[in-house]
Amino acid sequence: MHRFKTRIGPSALARSLAWLRIWAIAGQSVAVLVCGLWMRLDIPLLPLLVGIGVLAVFAVFAAWRLTLPRPVQEWETIEHIAIDTAVLGYLLYFTGGATNPFITLLLVPIALSAAALSARSLLAVSALTGVTYLVLLIKHVPLPLPMDASSGFSLHVIGMGVNFLITALLLGFFINRLAHAVRQQQLEVQRIRERALRDEGILAIATQAAGAAHELNTPLSTMRTLLPELRRGHAGDTALGEDLVLLEGQVDRCRTILREMVAFGKAQLSQESERQSLTQFIHGCLERFQLLRPEAELSLEMDETTSSIVLRTPAGLRHALINLLNNAADASAHRDSRAVALQVSRDGAWLELRVRDRGPGFADLDELALLGQSQKQTGLGIGLALADATAERLNGELIAENTELGAEVSLRLPLAVIASR
Repeated sequence: MHRFKTRIGPSALARSLAWLRIWAIAGQSVAVLVCGLWMRLDIPLLPLLVGIGVLAVFAVFAAWRLTLPRPVQEWETIEHIAIDTAVLGYLLYFTGGATNPFITLLLVPIALSAAALSARSLLAVSALTGVTYLVLLIKHVPLPLPMDASSGFSLHVIGMGVNFLITALLLGFFINRLAHAVRQQQLEVQRIRERALRDEGILAIATQAAGAAHELNTPLSTMRTLLPELRRGHAGDTALGEDLVLLEGQVDRCRTILREMVAFGKAQLSQESERQSLTQFIHGCLERFQLLRPEAELSLEMDETTSSIVLRTPAGLRHALINLLNNAADASAHRDSRAVALQVSRDGAWLELRVRDRGPGFADLDELALLGQSQKQTGLGIGLALADATAERLNGELIAENTELGAEVSLRLPLAVIASR
């Protein structure tokens, strides 16, 4: 099994930087205008506004880059950070350099890179910001302060307070977003690992089923040959003859199931779908279900608009629906009921197959689709797992919930995948 890294990629960091860049442009513009026009500080307004304008142009380019389908590479993210750092260093150069209280904003790219990039990229970003700090420490335009020393110190303290507030908000907000992305990715990795284990189990069961089908074919053929001879040899025994007729029908049924298993395997390998209307597909499934569970009282609800849909019926969908109906019949039997309901409807671009029962409901909704986990005493824990695997393979979903009368399992499938164009 592949090992997944639990860090987010550069694309998420690039999106965070895009939002951070917008706020930086707004904050820098306000700070320059307040200091130059309202506080009457002797700062070079034109060079500062030109630097902010360059950052705005780059912000537009970076936003356009994020709209492209190609994912952002790590080296591109480093380039974005380099441009942001260069513009920030340019602005700090004209406003006191390392003596400017906003110099600590150079730490923000390092913090974000530590949460999203590799160690090598983090070292590159750290070296870039470190060099910028050293240059500003040596060479910069002094920040003009009022003649009164106490006023200059007070202004510096206010700047440090504003810088602390900005840094705290930026780091808190964006690192929280990055941490949330990490948690979501970890959950997705866990789901993928669980699906892989389930698929391995299904593959093992399929392998065993193929071997069993091959071995069962010979004894079934022998039984099918001997049963008519036994009936002819005991023609006078009516009761035994009826039992032999029933047994012969069961043998034919087993042979039919084996042939369907082989046909299903061939269809799965060829990836060919059977083209038929939704009505034909549903009634074919119900006929098969009634043969399996003749005692069940099945009700069908399907409108004419939905029934006219033509399906490219994928292999496995029929078995998934029959498994859901069979589970519903078992659940209803726990409360001495025979009722099983099937509702077929269309919800926008989705086809919904809802199966309802009159049983006691699900005891644990979190473990329904786990292979080998069954809430029935005689269950094998395969039916719902196979239905869930079929839904996932068709880009659909399997939803189970308890109702006032029992339980409901919905198989939702996208028409773009199963409907004939």
